[in-house]
Amino acid sequence: MVPGTTTALVIRQSGVHGARAAVPLVVGVEIGLYVWVLASALGVAALVAASETAYTVLRFAGASVLVLLGVQAWLASRKITADSSMDMAQAESRRWWQSGVTGALTQLSNPKVAVFMVAFFPQFVPVESNVFVTTLLLGLVQVVVDGGWFMLVAVFVGKARKLFARARFRRTLERATGTVLIGLGVRMALSKL
Repeated sequence: MVPGTTTALVIRQSGVHGARAAVPLVVGVEIGLYVWVLASALGVAALVAASETAYTVLRFAGASVLVLLGVQAWLASRKITADSSMDMAQAESRRWWQSGVTGALTQLSNPKVAVFMVAFFPQFVPVESNVFVTTLLLGLVQVVVDGGWFMLVAVFVGKARKLFARARFRRTLERATGTVLIGLGVRMALSKL
């Protein structure tokens, strides 16, 4: 629930396209999260966390994805004019699969999620239990809570959508989101484990 990349994407998607348009994005984010849960259960996430090379490669891939998304937001802001209506935004929201892929890629390319999975889940797995199954169940709980939170954010922002109908406000939202994503990408590229 800590604001970050996925929160910025959910706010942008639901603000411009409506709460329903954020559903595929959130589903993609949660699929990406559950892939990391599965990787954690299999021990792959631990390898990423332990290997400086793997972490660095994933960190730069994640930074590239974030910068690309930020640049796309800035380019989208340039297409918004006083004459452009929300109908154009509605047409773009029909690309549900792209939103899902964006959500999944954003989550999968974030090495901090891998590190979190390695640090978080093991402390909640009882010694006598099946580690694989327990980790998958704990991950499912996390996906439900995380997805529920993002949908709550999407609905809240979607309710304020009339504000987003103004071209000036939409341009500002796209530029702010783009700036945040580029900033997070640069920060990820420069960060260490």
